[in-house]
Amino acid sequence: MADSDNKHPKLQNLLNIMEQLRDPVAGCPWDNKQTFESIIPHTIEETYEVADAILNGDVLDIKDELGDLLFQIVFYAQLAKEQGDFEFEDVAEVISEKLVRRHPHVFSHQKSTSNELLSEQWEAIKTQEREAQGKANDLSVLANIPAGLTPLIRANKLQKKCAKVGFDWPELPPVVDKVYEEIDEVLAELNVQEVDQQAVEEEIGDLLFAVVNLSRHANVNPEVALMKANNKFEKRFRQVEKLMAEQGSDVSKASLQQMETAWVNVKDNE
Repeated sequence: MADSDNKHPKLQNLLNIMEQLRDPVAGCPWDNKQTFESIIPHTIEETYEVADAILNGDVLDIKDELGDLLFQIVFYAQLAKEQGDFEFEDVAEVISEKLVRRHPHVFSHQKSTSNELLSEQWEAIKTQEREAQGKANDLSVLANIPAGLTPLIRANKLQKKCAKVGFDWPELPPVVDKVYEEIDEVLAELNVQEVDQQAVEEEIGDLLFAVVNLSRHANVNPEVALMKANNKFEKRFRQVEKLMAEQGSDVSKASLQQMETAWVNVKDNE
């Protein structure tokens, strides 16, 4: 498409820049070495940086990080274009068609309905899509949950899928009891005379899975909750470092009791 005919010149400019970066002669050596597989870690990192910017509430930072994430998509599209598979426009076309197809209550004459019915409709349409693509062999309730998701997100999705067919506690108390049960099992493995590290790992995994289940029943996204907890811990510990430095002390040489006292002071000041 000629630039003069393009209604999105800034996007076209980005695509042109990406093509130049991949030029085998005048491009960037690092960009030229990359493959679909090699940039996966960068894509994951950029996704989390977008989430972090959103949680921090910095609009300019959000815009910047979204640009970095968009660049990842453009990068994949350029690689595919070079291989003759598809281009950026094809990616945009596919997602546009999918969104319209999965929202008949918005883009057709079908009336809006309840969230429960909309969820059932969504799953039915996805099943039809898999059948059309010849991907309907796996009839499990847990089919098509990507293995590459982060463990917290995947645990949440596995549980939500099972809950849809009734494999779930309807009330909170047994969910909480399960967390305590898993804690007891972790402690039991840690308190034996000869600790089996593999067994400890398995029990801690069960405990984490149970905590994700508690998060789900409490309508809390476990991934977001942990991100916020990480940010809160980092903020507090940096304040501990600052407080101790003001007192002429270094955390690397301080006792646990000194750091704990500073930690309590930081929490009180909050």
